[in-house]
Amino acid sequence: MSLNRTEKAAVIDEVKAQVVNAQTLVVAEYRGATVADMTKLRRSAREQGVYLHVLKNSLARRAVAGTPFEVVSGAMSGPLIYGFSVDAVAAARVISDYAKTNDKLVVKAGAFDGKLLDKAGVASLASIPSKEVLLSQLAGLLMSPIARFARVLAAVAEKNAAPAADVAPAATAAPAAESAPAVDPVAA
Repeated sequence: MSLNRTEKAAVIDEVKAQVVNAQTLVVAEYRGATVADMTKLRRSAREQGVYLHVLKNSLARRAVAGTPFEVVSGAMSGPLIYGFSVDAVAAARVISDYAKTNDKLVVKAGAFDGKLLDKAGVASLASIPSKEVLLSQLAGLLMSPIARFARVLAAVAEKNAAPAADVAPAATAAPAAESAPAVDPVAA
């Protein structure tokens, strides 16, 4: 089914709207994949916030023209599915993970930060932990020295508190003796 000029312009505008916000583009060939497989992939992509779309390659080239994703234009041939994501690793992770379980989906190329990524580059991008995991690891690294310092202070305080407990009863008895009324030896 061919699109008329206004429908093509609408598709290009829709893809350009995704390109403006996206950090990553991953392109995969889906030759031989079933509708059920593609539906499963799309569901997974939606859950991860990835814009996944099958496009005519000529329309995709027009949509990415003049953007950092233009470097992928050379790899745009054959039946392709395009994955755009705002999260730097989401598109790569969704498509790479799905390609591991389905041999009909083959990662062809990708783009990140204006650089062309080959299949290995997309796989290495997909292996980067998510933002939440990285933030929790960073928080753990920042908390580690503080926690160790707090344990050392607690151990020092505990060590110094033990001898003070033995001295404390004697120290409290001495002020009681001083507070007793003084007897004048001359008057007695």
